[in-house]
Amino acid sequence: MKAIILAGGFGSRIAEETIHKPKPMVEIGGRPILWHIMNIFGAHGIDEFIIALGYKAEVVKQYFLNYYAVNSDLTIDLATGRQTVYGGARPDWRVHLVDTGYATQTGGRVRRLRNWLADDETFLLTYGDGVSDVNITSLVDFHRRHGRLATVTTVKPPGRFGRIGFDGDQVTTFCEKAEDSEGWINGGFFVFNARVLDYIDGDDTILERQPIERLAHDGQLMAYRHCGFWSCMDTLKEKNMLEELWASGDAPWKTWMNEPLAIAR
Repeated sequence: MKAIILAGGFGSRIAEETIHKPKPMVEIGGRPILWHIMNIFGAHGIDEFIIALGYKAEVVKQYFLNYYAVNSDLTIDLATGRQTVYGGARPDWRVHLVDTGYATQTGGRVRRLRNWLADDETFLLTYGDGVSDVNITSLVDFHRRHGRLATVTTVKPPGRFGRIGFDGDQVTTFCEKAEDSEGWINGGFFVFNARVLDYIDGDDTILERQPIERLAHDGQLMAYRHCGFWSCMDTLKEKNMLEELWASGDAPWKTWMNEPLAIAR
């Protein structure tokens, strides 16, 4: 199963970190948050990723092009240009880096990936700025059992976010970032059937508005309720909180077994 990660936004609310790089490349513990997110999926056997790029796409591409060089010991023969790489963790991942437009909205980025997906394929999708200890295996199993087109992971953080209403596990209302709301909210970590792309009109479509609202209206959106850890990284305060958790050695979202690589600079 493929996992799509939306990594093309401007990150304007954390501008201190995103002047020279996209938000998914902001580091937690010396590693881009994108790396943390990929490891969350990797812990559940997901090994193929589509990274939807936009703002400063070249920074993400350079990171993966130089992945082994910056995270391993090297011998370089200057006479021949031959390089020998020693050590370093080598995840068995296939990573597709796809430019989905500089100013494309979230729905438009997903729609632009249609050719990377089979007509009836089921895939995972999340944002490039949030971490969680969500059980991806259980999430996918839940999606397969209910048989609808879409599943959204819902969480219960502070009330500055939007609100989701339920009838059992079926989503009946989806209000993105409504004021003074409480209760369950969109935590990302979606599971979609590729037919969800038919709900997206074009580049200007925001995934969390008309497409998700229409899926809810049509009875095609189900909620996987996650009661564990979840955090986005919208602000410098949230980034610093995640840094402190990582430095403590007990980051809740670190559900994978491999030790982090040496800090790359």
